[in-house]
Order: sequence, then C-alpha cells, then structure tokens
Amino acid sequence: MSRRRTALLALPAAALLALVPTTASAYPGPGVVTGSVVTHDPTMIRTSSGQYLLYATDDGITSKTSSDRTAFAAGADAFPTRPSWWRNYSSVMEAWAPDISHHGGRYLMYYSVSKFGENTSAIGLAVSTTGLPGSWADHGIVYTSNTSSDYNAIDPNLFVDDDGKWWLSFGSWWTGIKMIRIDPSTGKQLASDTARRSLASRPSGTKAVEAPYIVKRNGYYYLFASYDTCCAGTRSTYKIKVGRASRVTGPYHDRNGVSMMNNGGTPVLESHGSVIGPGGQSIMNDVDGDLLVYHYYDANDNGAPKLGLNLLDWSSGWPVAY
Repeated sequence: MSRRRTALLALPAAALLALVPTTASAYPGPGVVTGSVVTHDPTMIRTSSGQYLLYATDDGITSKTSSDRTAFAAGADAFPTRPSWWRNYSSVMEAWAPDISHHGGRYLMYYSVSKFGENTSAIGLAVSTTGLPGSWADHGIVYTSNTSSDYNAIDPNLFVDDDGKWWLSFGSWWTGIKMIRIDPSTGKQLASDTARRSLASRPSGTKAVEAPYIVKRNGYYYLFASYDTCCAGTRSTYKIKVGRASRVTGPYHDRNGVSMMNNGGTPVLESHGSVIGPGGQSIMNDVDGDLLVYHYYDANDNGAPKLGLNLLDWSSGWPVAY
C-alpha cells in the first residue's frame, strides 16, 4: 500500500434537507460497495459501454471496474512499465492521486509523482483511447515544483469550462491550492497564459489543504478540497470542504462568506462513526446525479482505506452528501 494513500438509496426531498449536517453524527454513511474496496484517492468515470472504471493511488496507479457501482473488481496497474522520468521525483517510482476525464474522444489522466511530505514533485499526463490499464501513453511532465517553490505540484484536477477553456487545479500545504491554464491541443500548460493563480490557502494554523476538485453547478463554480491530515489510519483528520465562486479562478467563499484564501470552507463530509478521515475526493456526474467519490479509514477494519460513495443534493445551493 502506498504511503499516500452502489446501490445508493434515494430519499425524499424533505429528508434531504434534513440531512444538512450540524454535527458530525448527521453525516450519512457511505453507500454499499463490495469486492475490491480498499482504495486511496479515487477517481471514477463511466465509459460508453456503461462500465465504471476507477483509478486510485497504490504505489503506481491501480484500477478497479464495476458494472453496477456496487461490486468492484480489482484490475491491473495503469502503467505496466512506469515512465523513467518518475525516478527524478520518486526513488520508489510511486504515483499518486490520478484524475481521469474524457474529452475529444480521448481519456486523459493527470497524476502526480513525489516523495511523501516533500514538494520536489511533478504532475504528469497520460492519454488513452479506451481508458483501460495498459493502454495509457505517457505524455510526460505538465508542471513541477521544487524545494524553492511555495507550492506543491500534486493532486491535479482538470476542469473544462463552458467556453472550452481548460484549467488545471492542483497543490497542497505550503501556500495552498493553485491553478494554471491548459492548452487543449497538448494537455500541457498554455504558452500564452503562464500565470499561476491561487484558489485556497490556510495562512494561519496548519497549512493542510489539498486535493482540489472543481465542478460548475447552477451558475457557480464549486471548489472541493481535503483539509487536515490523511494517511494515518484511524488517526487521520481528513475532511472534505467546499467553497463557491462566480468565476473559475475565484475568489471562492464558503457558505458563511469566508474566503477559501483565508481558512474558509463549508464542510461536506467529516469523520463520523467508523468513517474516519474522508477525503481524496472527486466528483462524478452519473445517471442519477453527482456522486462524491472518496476514501476513508474504516475504524471497524483496523483503519483500512476504503472506497466511499455518496450522492450529492444541490437543492440548497450547496452540496449535501446523502
């Protein structure tokens, strides 16, 4: 296991509103999943054939498949042969936090390579026509950070705006979540716009904010991020928070109006019961709505990292897990 690392029941609208959490105990349990459920930093997509394809952190980039979003089967590593450039950023040739999407008839996978706790890191890109393990052609480095950087080039997420502009958010700790423009023709940074924008930061207290994921709903851009500490089993303090903005570049504010550049963030999911440290999240739009895909540490199974799935209700203008 890397160091980094449904059958969901629909509820009436009145019950959904009642689920807006005021305490940790108000959070829902994850939807039922079976089979190969040990996972970390999951990203998932539904292919044109209806198959669910999930990639996650596990030394390399591991895969799982499901036909019904409940029973998951373990698959092969995305990269049977790991790109040689990884060695410049990880002596053990690990990769983390994949982000899979489908654009222009191709599957794209952004991922990061780094040593744990260091910011000598790189974001890579791989492309496939099928999205299946072993089919990925690595396109090399997209963006890097080093020991003199005040950011960390990990945890990438691609967002494509309604006007066709591509954006990549990424980062953790240090000065927080960053964003760059991407050239749709190459998947790399846009040469005509090399600005590095800041989206979220924690200038006081812990610097722990990472794993950005952006969606647009009802005219707003929503930035999901993982706060506090992961990768410590039942001692993990990870939690998922969100802010929204009228522009993809921000500024993002939480439900109380606090800027995400100043420790803001509205809780979406926190530790509750045996579900410890939920985070490493992505959002998947499925036939029955938006699905929050994440990992958590199972207190009933010695802190093993498990796959968590919950649908999101947006009726209040903010995402509520159910």
